[in-house]
Order: sequence, then C-alpha cells, then structure tokens
Amino acid sequence: MVAIEQFTIAAVWLALALISTILAYRLKISMALVEICVGALAGFFATQYIGPDAMHSNEDWLIFIASSGAILLTFLAGAELDPASLKTKTKEIMIIGFIGFLAPFLGCTAIARFILQWDATASLLAGVALSTTSMAVVYAVMLEYGFNKTEYGKGILGACFINDLCTVIALGLLFAPFTYKTVVFIIVAIVTFIAMPTITTKLIKRYAYKTAAIRTKWILFVLFALGTLAIWSGSEAVLPAYILGMVLAGTISKDDFFIRRLRTLTIGFLTPFYFLRAGSLVSLPMILAAPVIFFVLLGGKVITKIFGLYPVIGKFRTDKRERWYYTLLMSTGLTFGTISAIYGFTHGIISQEQYSYLVAVVIASAVIPTLIANLRFLPKHLLHTPLTDEEIPQEDSYNGNNRNEKE
Repeated sequence: MVAIEQFTIAAVWLALALISTILAYRLKISMALVEICVGALAGFFATQYIGPDAMHSNEDWLIFIASSGAILLTFLAGAELDPASLKTKTKEIMIIGFIGFLAPFLGCTAIARFILQWDATASLLAGVALSTTSMAVVYAVMLEYGFNKTEYGKGILGACFINDLCTVIALGLLFAPFTYKTVVFIIVAIVTFIAMPTITTKLIKRYAYKTAAIRTKWILFVLFALGTLAIWSGSEAVLPAYILGMVLAGTISKDDFFIRRLRTLTIGFLTPFYFLRAGSLVSLPMILAAPVIFFVLLGGKVITKIFGLYPVIGKFRTDKRERWYYTLLMSTGLTFGTISAIYGFTHGIISQEQYSYLVAVVIASAVIPTLIANLRFLPKHLLHTPLTDEEIPQEDSYNGNNRNEKE
C-alpha cells in the first residue's frame, strides 16, 4: 500500500506547481522558468527551516516521474518541429544551428577550464550545458507573435532544433561509455526510427478513434523501451526521444487535438516534477557566496553565442533587427541545458556547486536575451495578424501568456 508520506510529498509538489502556474500567468513569462525558480526557493527554505532533503527530491518514484517528464517534453519538442522547415531552409538552419552549438561549447569549455579552473570533464559538461538554445522559449515567442507562420520564424525554429540536436549528440559521445551495448543501442534505435512512421500510421488508421488513447500508449511504450535501452548502454533516456519526435513530426502533427492532449499529460502532471526538482537541487547559498562565477559563465554563454552567430546570420538576413532578434533568441537556454546539468550532477561529473551555477546561468539565459530581443529588436515588419484563441495552444504550453483550454 502506498504510504501517506508519498501522497503528502506529491500534494506539496503539485501545490508548488499550481503556485508556479499562477505566477507565470501574472508575470507573463515561461512556466518552466518559474517552476525552476520556485523549486530553488522551496528547496532553500525547506533546507534552512526543516532539514536536509526536506523536499524529498531523491525519492525513487519522484525521480521516475521527473525523468518521464523530461522524456515526454523532449519528444514533444521534436514532434512540433515543422518538417517543411528542414527541407526549404536546409543550408540556413544547418549552418546557424551548428555554429550556435559550436561557438558556446568551445568558448564555455575554455572559460570553465582555464578561468574557473574546473577539471577537464566538468569543463566539457559545462560547455555542453551552455551550448543549448531553448526550443520551449523560442517556440512560445514565435507562437505569441505569429512568427511561426513566417519563413523567418521557421528558420529560427529549425536552427534551434539543429543546435539542440548537436548538444544531444555531444552529450552522448562525450560522456556515454562506448561498448558493445552502445552499438546495440544505436542499431536498435536506427531501426526503430526508420520503422516508426510506417507502423504508427498503420496503427492510427486501424485503431485510432476506436480505442482508449492507443496512440499515447504506443508512443509511451516506444519512448520508455528506448529509454531502457539507452540507460542499459550507459547513455541517457532523453537522448533518443528528441530524434523520435522529429521522425514522427509529420505523422502525429496532423492531429492538433492529439498533440494538445499529449502536452496536457506532459505539462499538467509530469514536467512540474522535473523542473521543480531541477530547481530544488540548486544551492542558492553556494551561488550567493561566489556570484562572480555565475556572471563569468553567463557572459561566456551569451557573448560566445553572439560573436559566433551574428556574422553568420548576416549571410542570410540583411536587416539589422532581424539579425539581432535571431541571434538573441538563439542565445536562450532552458530545457536541454537543465537536462545536461542534471545528467552531469547525477553521474558525478560535476559537483552540486557546479550544477547550481550551470542551472542558474541556464535560467538567466532564458530570460535576459528574450527580454532584450522583444523590447529592443522585435522585427515588427515581419509580424502577421495575431492568432485567434482557437489557433493558440491552450494551457498545455510553457508560455505563461496562454489562455485556459476550452472544454
């Protein structure tokens, strides 16, 4: 029988999720960002006034739910990518996406190694965590202003995808041990990726709308099966999820209602545990004790992104506002930066102090570049007519500006 303590912990965490939702709506910023901040504050006060691990962040069942949230959110990020963007703007998104990864990866790795004097593996992990761009934040901004329907917005989203895909690959290549298990995992994953569109299409035609959520059960089964294989091979369960989402983007994205229900499951129940737990593991006293490290890493991430991307983006966009807006949105980070930091912390690659700095920098990079971009460089001449209530994804999006879902 489930202990009353587990229900109590779940109730407390979901109460924090509710508070985060209300704050995100009032402040008009990303809910994921608010959840991380609320988790950090709750963890700080719980530790100060109750005791170590008062949040029970390391309970096995809670870790499983949080990990499931990360997997589903990663899958959705890939599934919501417009496949046409990759075909019509291949050169742009490939070059910008790769430079968007490479410049901060090399720059932040060097900063962590030679300025902060971190060891080699911790420095590489820092480079990976700070090389990301935030698909969640960028997608929310694109949707809010209507850029997602323009070729400009599709180019940004495609570049974000390539950037994060490079991060996922780097995380796997640098830190996952390469053995025969890795070979088995890669072969099975490739076969699965090739077969999934055909099998999923047939499953939808035969059983969809006739059974209880068979598509959701099918996708969850494949994600958890690949996750099991990834962990067995020494990798991370979220790594195949992004690629699987991209592979199925053209298949499941045709049903907006299904995508919205899957987002509701993910964002309504699973990811609050993930982002709150990520925040609860941040040590605020450690950051406040040495804030210079925070500013050095934040400056390193943003500056290397700008110096790497602005000249390259200029090859594809001549308007100054478009170039700066593109560059600043590519400088954001959130989900994959947090995932990479948690991976490093849970696998003993970085310490809790280093983890705290990395997550704090990731959070700041999600807010500061976005605010500057929207306030100073918004390319209004490209804006489409604002979306109607029916066109805007409802409460299942990590954008604090969204309306409540209509029944």
